[in-house]
Amino acid sequence: MSLDGPTGIDLRGKVALVTGAGSGLGAATARAFAREGCAVACLDINVEAAANVAREIAAADIESLPLGCDVSDADAAAHAVGQVVARFGRLDVLVNCAAVDHTLAAEEMSVAQWDQVIGVNLRGPFLFSRLAFPVMKRQGGGHIVNVASTAATRAWANAAAYHASKWGLIGFSRGLGVEGRPHGIRVTAVIPGGMRTHFFDRFIEQGIPMPDEANLQDPAVVAATIVFAVKIPPESALQEVIVTPLTETSWP
Repeated sequence: MSLDGPTGIDLRGKVALVTGAGSGLGAATARAFAREGCAVACLDINVEAAANVAREIAAADIESLPLGCDVSDADAAAHAVGQVVARFGRLDVLVNCAAVDHTLAAEEMSVAQWDQVIGVNLRGPFLFSRLAFPVMKRQGGGHIVNVASTAATRAWANAAAYHASKWGLIGFSRGLGVEGRPHGIRVTAVIPGGMRTHFFDRFIEQGIPMPDEANLQDPAVVAATIVFAVKIPPESALQEVIVTPLTETSWP
């Protein structure tokens, strides 16, 4: 009797595009896919930061491509995906990780700030998924991971735009997953709790108390969860997963 379990997807030779790859969870995710043998396109609005991560990956003899892009810009997004496909000939995994926030009450937030949050956090994943879909369909499948937040499950003050974007991203992911099923395109929404990244730097600038380090997690743990979701056998799909620090204060 064999005790072998199901065989997951081998990512060697696959191509992953990670947005927000210049720092934090995006950088950790780019590194995690590189360790699996994936070529990685590292995309960030800060092209220098993306290039640093891409160089680190290339130093491990894994193909990489740094890209500078505002994910909310439709033309820039199309150009970026075009560059990935032109360089590698395919696109197997898209991780929509780029995000931004303004910690302000709704009445204090400008229209431009609202538009930026929705543009990066929700419009961006739509643009890149829309571009990745036909490529993945031609290949016979692929995987799109949308990084949401526990802000998509609970609400707190001074984050209305962020909540709207992340709640919307969950709904978008569910709808996109249904559309992808006939084509072997799986969609996973990853819902992380607080992480030790630069995301909270703005708290210092605004005089907001920083979260307790004990209530934050290493982004590498979330990155490993993303890779796990992509690697599970193709007859199954991990639709949504919540990964938080053990002492997470925003869940439940």
